[in-house]
Amino acid sequence: MSKLPTISPSSSSSSYDFEMKVVFDEIQKISKEKNCGEIVIGLQFPEGLKKHALDIASQIEREADASVYISADPCFGACDLDMRLLEKSDLFFHFGHAELKQENIGNKVRFIEARSKVDVSDAVKAAIPLLPEQTIGLVTTVQHVHQLENARRILEAAGKTVIIGDGDKRIAYPGQILGCNFSAALFGSEKDGALFESEKCGALLYIGSGQFHPIGAALSSKKRVVCADPFTSEVFELNDRKFLMQRSAVIGNAADAEIFCILVSTKNGQYRRVLAESIKSKAESCGKQAFILYMDLVTPDQMLSFKADAFVNTACPRLAIDDSGRYPAPVLTPQEFEIVLGERKWEDLVLDEILEGGQDE
Repeated sequence: MSKLPTISPSSSSSSYDFEMKVVFDEIQKISKEKNCGEIVIGLQFPEGLKKHALDIASQIEREADASVYISADPCFGACDLDMRLLEKSDLFFHFGHAELKQENIGNKVRFIEARSKVDVSDAVKAAIPLLPEQTIGLVTTVQHVHQLENARRILEAAGKTVIIGDGDKRIAYPGQILGCNFSAALFGSEKDGALFESEKCGALLYIGSGQFHPIGAALSSKKRVVCADPFTSEVFELNDRKFLMQRSAVIGNAADAEIFCILVSTKNGQYRRVLAESIKSKAESCGKQAFILYMDLVTPDQMLSFKADAFVNTACPRLAIDDSGRYPAPVLTPQEFEIVLGERKWEDLVLDEILEGGQDE
């Protein structure tokens, strides 16, 4: 095998660290273990990082005795490994997410978190005037989790008390939130021997881009959330009113539904058959018809042939949210389904989460 490569300009100038030295070290290890010529490398990226896939594959093929295959399927997280490509690979690199505890993935997967190189300091400083509360909880995605201690120091220098919650066992790092798990926005953490509980937290500061993650943190914690985007230095207080109005419309459109189809994904990390069966039982006990649909990837087009009045999603929680307007009938989260049945009050709405122990093994 050739010497370790010099990273190409397109990768080194990226805003993310793809840890190419780690990638090549792992390839060298597996090549020595197999000792039988060319090996097969599988690569998987979430949508936002796919633009880097060809460059990374090119580096590997140029510098290593390996065939490289890139997963082109949509990728929703560490819960969504391309199992077919994994099966055919000697080594499989999943970029952009932290490792998620799950069964049946073997020992061929390497998680490359693609952490951001962008300094969060300016964004955190800009957020301070929007945070009059004394105690602030910090949350972010894995791309910025390595900078939370720096953010803590900045806030403490401004006189704030800072909480970085541990989260449950599906969370790889304190303060990290996923699109399906906001437990780090709820749990306190120890500092100087004292346990700060979430009730003592006055507000949350979310460091990152987009609004889905902070909306989930806001609904789960019932706290005010300020968002600080380190890429743009934009800082704003989260307003979830538009989101809640959209979900209210979906729930209202499903209010008179008589036939429900319950969506179950077979993806590792998203599979929740037990929850689906519970939802089916609840629907039938209320005089509704309910059917369970099994699939790998859930898309609006797949639903066209099923003449349901509404769907209930148990797969990736974002599926009910991101493509809501494209489905042929309303798509509810399990919690929204409870509102339709009258088992949950509207003011108790939270985003669906897959918490520790919440998926079927």
